[in-house]
Amino acid sequence: MSVVRKRLSVVWLLPVLCWPALAMGEEPLTLGEIVITATRDEAALDEIGSSVTVIPRKEIEQRQKTLVLDLLRTVPALDVVRSGGPGGQTHVGIRGAKSEHTLVLVDGVRMNDPSSPGGSYDFADLSTDNIERIEILRGPQSTLYGSDAIGGVINIITRRGAGEPSGFLSAEGGSFGTFAEKGAVSGGNRLVSYSLGISREDTGGVSSAGEQYGNHETDGYHATSVSTRLVVTPSRILELEHIFRYLDSKSDIDNGGGPGLDDPNHIARSRQLFLRTQARLSLFDGLWEQKLGVSFSNLDRDYRNDTDASHPADMERSTYHGQSLAFDWQHTLYLHKTNTLTFGVETREEKARSDYLSQSSWGPYVSVFPEESDRITGYYLQDRISLWGCWFTTLGVRLDDHSRFGTETTYRFTSSYLVKQTATRLKGSYGSGFKAPSLYQLYAPTYGNQALRPEKSTGWDLGVEQSLLDGRLELGATWFSTDFKELIEFDSSASTYRNTARAESYGVELTAAVMPTDALTLRAGYTWTKTKDKSTGLELLRRPEHKFSCDANYRFTEKGNLNLELAYVGKRQDSYYDPVTYASTRVELGGYLLANLAASYDVTRWLQLFARIDNLLDRKYEEVKGYGTLGIGGYGGVKVSF
Repeated sequence: MSVVRKRLSVVWLLPVLCWPALAMGEEPLTLGEIVITATRDEAALDEIGSSVTVIPRKEIEQRQKTLVLDLLRTVPALDVVRSGGPGGQTHVGIRGAKSEHTLVLVDGVRMNDPSSPGGSYDFADLSTDNIERIEILRGPQSTLYGSDAIGGVINIITRRGAGEPSGFLSAEGGSFGTFAEKGAVSGGNRLVSYSLGISREDTGGVSSAGEQYGNHETDGYHATSVSTRLVVTPSRILELEHIFRYLDSKSDIDNGGGPGLDDPNHIARSRQLFLRTQARLSLFDGLWEQKLGVSFSNLDRDYRNDTDASHPADMERSTYHGQSLAFDWQHTLYLHKTNTLTFGVETREEKARSDYLSQSSWGPYVSVFPEESDRITGYYLQDRISLWGCWFTTLGVRLDDHSRFGTETTYRFTSSYLVKQTATRLKGSYGSGFKAPSLYQLYAPTYGNQALRPEKSTGWDLGVEQSLLDGRLELGATWFSTDFKELIEFDSSASTYRNTARAESYGVELTAAVMPTDALTLRAGYTWTKTKDKSTGLELLRRPEHKFSCDANYRFTEKGNLNLELAYVGKRQDSYYDPVTYASTRVELGGYLLANLAASYDVTRWLQLFARIDNLLDRKYEEVKGYGTLGIGGYGGVKVSF
């Protein structure tokens, strides 16, 4: 039998397997949690063929995380790397992809920075304020999201107010001279709903350059975050939505990581603004839904390093500005209960500029990157099919037109099949992705190359999920593989960027969740990842082969909550730049295990006490060679609700 005939046989077999449930007059399998990112529209998680992880607000509160980066550390196949303590540059990669291959969204607004060399997003300042849930979509996703989504998408969805006005105020303090204050209010009715979250954090931090290398000057961090979401519903067919998020931070940083790189007055300042206005129109009794939106992002970074006693001749000044303006118009047609068609158009203009000035014993150096811009317009089409209440498939295609390199076509296919009799779900996906060259890579003086082509990827995954004990035990396993080509790297011999690299990654993701009692929940995840630079045959930097996480949450006396989190990151390769010899060498970073404990107790209906211990075992470790990390720290506070 040919391969084609075998595949057709499987297709014909699927309705036969579903038929017994329908023939007996049973209802289709009840579907659970709703997600948005995988299809750009609401869909049950059980219907999604892609690999998706959802972090709900309840989990965020139980784990007491103040930064999104700390929530992402336990997600399968995600690599979170921070250079130093609080405020240090933080990048997140998915399934072995680069951080610039991760598209980051907040309520549909792109957060990726057009002024960064690779167009990535720095997670250092992104707080958990006003977040309802986080959806992490793994694998190439350019069919729905265009450029940057080679490795996957991280979508932050903020709270939507409902009911009588309510809110809280909280304050906490603890190790490393840390103080944090938060406040939030939300509410809503049929006409209007609103939510607002505000926070402020100050900490003395640790030496970014690493205390283990003889550096003892601590690097503080100060950040303010504001997030709002306002929804107005003037009629049953029209909804208007407005989203605003602002981040402002100041970080003390050093001149790098390693011996002799402490600096008492090297300061980084970041200001980030994200806006979106969206109209949702529902016609013909909900059969045709339209979304018309405009998004705006503005990211400014400033670095200042004055002379001091240890560096009497060294001075630096630099500024970076990135801006993005996008329009999108999406249509969803509910053609039949078995068929949903989604299509739309997006157009986005990005701008970036930077200035750099330094003075040292070598003399002055000036580099100016004048403002450059590009535009990219994408057209996408997706068909979502549901058959016999157990087989769910999506097929999608997209065409993007870039102002510099022309057009790029991507595609994606996913399928999910439910076996109700055994509570088994089979899922899989196959698709392609691309990333347009960044503005810096295209236009940077001396180094830029306007002949660059987009980076590309193709990837697939196959998985199975099994529910046991009436849903109290959930097991999952996914095999994935991604191939990257035309990767952009800096060619030092020619002093320019080129499409010279190819890479691959593949591995297995294992997950388990069990609820022995209504009060106790246990979750665990393990990822085995192999990566390779096809040009050199070496594994990719900062990608651990083994990663494991475990989370136990216990609710006691209906008033208290206890959460224990374990996260293990295995050995991985890194590159270390020696400030004395000016040579880069490949080094191995040791694996490490972090344990975090968080507890809360509701003294009354409106008063809560909470506390946590981070790095409970006081492990010494490095995420980036040479840079410092936080040791054991204790924190506690009070929360007043109203």
